Amino acid sequence: MSLTAYKKKRNFAGSPEPAGGDKTPRTSAKSRGNQKKLRFVTQRHHATSLHYDFRLEIKGVLKSWAVPKGPSMNPADKRLAMMVEDHPYDYKDFEGIIPAGHYGAGVVYKWDEGYYEPLEKTADPEKELLKELKAGSLKFTLKGKKLKGEFALVKMKGKQDNAWLLIKHKDRFSTGEPYDSEDAVPARVKAKKNNRKGGNSPRASAKQTSSKRTPSRKNSAKRNSGEGFVKPMLATLTSGPFSRNDWLFENKWDGYRVIARLAGDKVWLYSRSGKSFNSDYVPVAEALNGTGHDLVLDGEIVVLNGKGKPEFQLLQNYRKSGKGNLVYYVFDLLELDGYDLKEMPLLQRKELLDEVFKTLIPADGPVRKTEYILKEGEKYFRKIKREKGEGIVAKSAGSRYLPGRRSDQWLKIKTQLQQEAVIGGFTEPRGSRKQFGALILGVYQEGQLEYIGHTGGGFSQASLQAVHRKMLPLVSAECPFRTRPKTNAPVTWIKPELVCEVKFVEWTESGNMRQPIFIALRDDKAPESIVHEEAIEKPGNEAAEGKADTGGKSVSGGGKNSGGKSSSGKSSGGKSGGRKSGGRKSGGRKSLTLKAGNRTITVTNPDKVYWPGEKITKSDLVRYYQHMAPYMLPYLKERPQSLHRHPDGITRPGFYQKDFDLKNAPEWIRTVPVFSESNKKESDYLLCNNAATLLYMVNLGCIELNPWLSRQPRLDFPDYIAIDLDPEKISFKAVVETALAVREVLDELKLACFCKTSGATGLHIYVPLNGRYDFEVTRATAQFIAQRAHERVPSITSLERSLSKRQKKVYLDYLQNTRGQTLAAPYSARPRPHATVSTPLDWDEVNDTLDPVHFTIHNIPERVNEKGDLWETFRKTKNSLKSLL
Repeated sequence: MSLTAYKKKRNFAGSPEPAGGDKTPRTSAKSRGNQKKLRFVTQRHHATSLHYDFRLEIKGVLKSWAVPKGPSMNPADKRLAMMVEDHPYDYKDFEGIIPAGHYGAGVVYKWDEGYYEPLEKTADPEKELLKELKAGSLKFTLKGKKLKGEFALVKMKGKQDNAWLLIKHKDRFSTGEPYDSEDAVPARVKAKKNNRKGGNSPRASAKQTSSKRTPSRKNSAKRNSGEGFVKPMLATLTSGPFSRNDWLFENKWDGYRVIARLAGDKVWLYSRSGKSFNSDYVPVAEALNGTGHDLVLDGEIVVLNGKGKPEFQLLQNYRKSGKGNLVYYVFDLLELDGYDLKEMPLLQRKELLDEVFKTLIPADGPVRKTEYILKEGEKYFRKIKREKGEGIVAKSAGSRYLPGRRSDQWLKIKTQLQQEAVIGGFTEPRGSRKQFGALILGVYQEGQLEYIGHTGGGFSQASLQAVHRKMLPLVSAECPFRTRPKTNAPVTWIKPELVCEVKFVEWTESGNMRQPIFIALRDDKAPESIVHEEAIEKPGNEAAEGKADTGGKSVSGGGKNSGGKSSSGKSSGGKSGGRKSGGRKSGGRKSLTLKAGNRTITVTNPDKVYWPGEKITKSDLVRYYQHMAPYMLPYLKERPQSLHRHPDGITRPGFYQKDFDLKNAPEWIRTVPVFSESNKKESDYLLCNNAATLLYMVNLGCIELNPWLSRQPRLDFPDYIAIDLDPEKISFKAVVETALAVREVLDELKLACFCKTSGATGLHIYVPLNGRYDFEVTRATAQFIAQRAHERVPSITSLERSLSKRQKKVYLDYLQNTRGQTLAAPYSARPRPHATVSTPLDWDEVNDTLDPVHFTIHNIPERVNEKGDLWETFRKTKNSLKSLL
């Protein structure tokens, strides 16, 4: 497994490739134990000739094959694969330019990546893979974005020693369609073919331009077609300005966000929602035409007043009159001549953008580069505030570009409180006023419109008429709000299709805006995307770095900004923070900021009541899970989560969410794609691998945690058998008696087992297996155990799933042992009276005095502090079904 050949061929002083060591500690058997997740990567390599490098992680290195035509999902395609030297494990992340004169000179980027495992199920996958490799026949399952299902690498006989065939097995992922590797490459990584020799780079592409403004376009037909709108990356509101060495700061423009795509002699201008702006801002499109290069730019279009300051009203009037000083301020470069730069650190993208403006874009035109400063965020904020600007945007210098995602690596700091709102109606005018009196405003929470206030200020006569004209065609007899708001004048409801922006003084206790003033309509934003914004805690200043961690304590209590007023910002749950609970005003703080590891989690509406009878709030639940995270996470890690959300507490119906909404989630959230045979599609299941994700889930309204019985990447192999004892109108003593009968059966089978309360009316019994058997085996075993237990206490137990057939007995539910089924995790709270908890037990506690109601979120932390985790040996127990089978 030596990397000697790899190192001998390369000069790392001039090549950006990773040098690597002879052994990668991350992949050693001891450090990874039984939780092995073997990686694979396929890299597209434009060297002397285009080919694909297929790499499999085995024993700390990447076993590598060069596949000239690329892997195929068509079983009929048997691809030649030439085995090459081992590459270091770090090479899986390599994307870049190998300079001319170096071995393999050219462009390398990732085409696909993911996990894989051998088809032969074994306790030591890597040992099995090495055995097959030596035999010249590797069989494995790929779990990538493009490459999925079963494959084989077969060594060719009578050929060169390094000649193999890469073959796709026929399965549900295979396709019989002709395969074209070039077409399979995403548009973001398609590169020009005319400048590949010797390797090129984005930086060279930016510098190697004609001295003229319009270079030759003889190769423009090979450029990107212009299709493929890039959704802009979004910033999260934070509580105030800060200064940091590793951040940069730029002006927050008061205009429309615009993505510009240039390809050949064509220019496309897109709004943030993908609408074409070409006809609205012709001077910008004309100024960008003629660069002779393929570019994707991100920026903001504004109209400057006579003092050179942006004014949003002027921008709106420009679209009607075409008059004004129109400027497109560009602040990011996403693609350059076919190179996708979004994974490149922001500061490097900024440097390339400088080169583009120096060589391609006239300095005196309507397209300008947004200037930025490093480190001094507070000083820059004071400057913008003096100039009466809208605010600043702080960006981590190392941040990558996340299309369509709102990130805590980009933060917006406003000089005054502002909120986008959906117009749901208008009141009748009073006195001499015409058209309407006030707009009735709302934001979306869980798909429903919630009232946040009304505004009648900030209008001119012209804007009154313009807004009224737009509202009249939308008049509706139905109130669009979830709860009909009280108004001080007769109201006319409209369909919620218009968005406006308002400024205001503060948020009131009831969740409304105080003294909102109309700024303008925002037709660049979709109504359903408008949510109540609540600021996250700002990063610490550089001087504060290195101070002791808060140990999970709250680091801010109410989303207050430096001026002492309630701030507004993005809800960390991806949805709006609700203003009301069960139709009642929740009052209290708008947010609570907690530290979880190196992450900051904003909890929205922490004082919302989740258990009305016990007066237990969302904050109480969050604090419980914050304390219990170290005990819970071992039972949650790498397991897909079926989210059971109760955003309005236990008295309102909850809902299940399996396909996780990644669009509005932080970039650090992890998911696993799972294919559903019933729906014939993949769903993204959330993985709860750390305390930050746990608190994030609780903020979404997840009172209980429901993990799968299996872990990724081996989702077909559960870690335990579960027997769910579910009573139907029978005393809990019968449940205890049934549990003891199950234990007797397991003792006779010499299978160690563990018991916990369900947190409801039953008990759960787990038999740890360490992922050795698939669900078909574990379900059959569970049925056998349940049948034997039923034979011992037939008068109080039933194997009937139907409630009507159980006849007031304890149901021995073995059907939970199915792929995708879930049970409440150990220490999970339950959405039931008293805030009960699914609690691990000592078998001595399973007696006639046991009562699940005694275990709640109030006393479980004290219990574990005293007793520790009673299931601590659970993960170390290795039962075998060999003798039973």
